[in-house]
Amino acid sequence: MKKAVFPGSFDPITIGHEDIIRRGLDLFDEIIVAVGVNADKRYQFSLEERLAFIQATFKDDPKIKVTTYQGLTVDYCKQINADFILRGLRNPADFEFEKAIAHTNRTLTKIETVFLLTASNKDFISSSIVRDVLRNQGDIKAFVPERAYALICNK
Repeated sequence: MKKAVFPGSFDPITIGHEDIIRRGLDLFDEIIVAVGVNADKRYQFSLEERLAFIQATFKDDPKIKVTTYQGLTVDYCKQINADFILRGLRNPADFEFEKAIAHTNRTLTKIETVFLLTASNKDFISSSIVRDVLRNQGDIKAFVPERAYALICNK
C-alpha cells in the first residue's frame, strides 16, 4: 500500500491544498493530512478548528485520513509506515524551500518527497493571504473548500 503524508499547518486549508490532496489520490492508496503542532507558532484558528475544516472537506473520501503530529515529519512518517511525503509547489520560491527540506529528509531517512505543481488557477492562494482577507472582513469563499467555508463563517 502506498501511503503518503501531506503535512502542514492548514491555518486554514485552502483550495490549493485540496487540489494537491485530491490529485495525490491518483498516486497513493492513502493520504494522511497531518496537521503539525508547533507550540512556538501563533495560529488564527485553533487546532480543533483546523482539524474540523479538513475533516469536513474530505468527509466523503475514505482514502484521506486527518491527524496531528509533533516533531519531525519523517519521524511521524516512520511511525505510521508512510514511505512518501506529498507537497505542493506554487512557485519557484516554494521549490527552493521544499527542495532543501526534501534533501534533508532523504538524508535522514529513505522517505521520498513527491511534488505536485499547484493548478495555475490556484497557485496564488496561500493560507496567509486567506487569513489577511479574513482579518480585513473580506470574503474568502473563492479560496477555501466549500465545507470549510461553511465552518469558518459559522465561527
